[in-house]
Amino acid sequence: MQEYIVDGRVPGTVCVIARQGKVVYADARGSRDVAGGAPMTEDTIFRIASMTKPITSVALMMLYEEGAFQLFDPISKWLPEFSEMNVAVPSEGAQVGLPYYTVPAVRPITVEHVLTHTAGLANSYRGLTRYEYDEIGTALSEDETVADYLKRLAELPLNFQPGERWEYSRATCVVGRLVEVMSGQTLDAFFRERLLEPLKMKDTHFYLPPEKLDRFAAQYQPGPNGDLLLQDPASMDSRWLRQPQVCFMGSGGLVSTAADYIRFHQMMLNGGELDGVRILSPKTVQLMTVNHTGNMEIWLRGPGAGFGLGYSVITDQGAAQTISNEGTYGWGGAYCTYFWVDPAEEMVAVMMTQVRPYTHLNIRQDFNVLAYQAIVE
Repeated sequence: MQEYIVDGRVPGTVCVIARQGKVVYADARGSRDVAGGAPMTEDTIFRIASMTKPITSVALMMLYEEGAFQLFDPISKWLPEFSEMNVAVPSEGAQVGLPYYTVPAVRPITVEHVLTHTAGLANSYRGLTRYEYDEIGTALSEDETVADYLKRLAELPLNFQPGERWEYSRATCVVGRLVEVMSGQTLDAFFRERLLEPLKMKDTHFYLPPEKLDRFAAQYQPGPNGDLLLQDPASMDSRWLRQPQVCFMGSGGLVSTAADYIRFHQMMLNGGELDGVRILSPKTVQLMTVNHTGNMEIWLRGPGAGFGLGYSVITDQGAAQTISNEGTYGWGGAYCTYFWVDPAEEMVAVMMTQVRPYTHLNIRQDFNVLAYQAIVE
């Protein structure tokens, strides 16, 4: 980690590893604000982006345990805007982004589809509707609710028939909206009352309280000369503090600390319980962390991985080229945060930093190797 900081590739890091129920490594180094010189500390608060997705998925599965739905239920039972979906089909000889025609979806989008990213929803990554998605401004903005956004998203054709491929999208925004409709609460209120307060995750929020601003990390992007350029400040100008604070994005809206996040996944490793507080049953945790996508290509993760309900899952250690055991589950965030849970090693690991893009870095993979090589028994 120090090498990455000294080389100026990341501003600083916080790394925490728990094994057999105990934190065995916690380290903070570098800066949370390069210009100001504020040091990174173990209680620094980070934008965790897509590491919000597992928390949103757990919230929905809590309602599953209460009998609110089955995985095969159509989401249109709660979100009627998804009732009659069409699928984009390329015109003969067309390339991505060129004209397409639509056909009716042969099956409804189910709850399992949105939990596993197999619904076919339009997105900014891939698919025939990618450019249309960008052009019509369908991306979620901070001054609208997720409910408003999903009504517009549902107007676009799907990229493929539901259940036939894996494709990353804002599907977990749908998961979060399902939580809201089924529970009658905002996602913010549900998280706070049912997850964050019971698990003592005191520094996890959709919007950072101003009194915690002095622990908030600035976010950077790589500069042209190998330096770091400020992208989102650790100030009241940050999107994570600005009003109106109505956008509770289940796919990527939370800020958190490494300590809070490792508590959440220690709960998952424990089979749904932490410090006497039960969130899920062990059987539901098992259901969430097995592969639901068969041999579909999980292109964002690479070979040797499948996808569960909110998590990628290692299915073939050799093909995945990873030191993690098969059955390890986890995910990362757009600002280079990263975590995994390895049941075989009774291990949870979290790494936080704030750089985007980060695909030119091996820091997440290096952290993975460094953590495992320390296991010598």
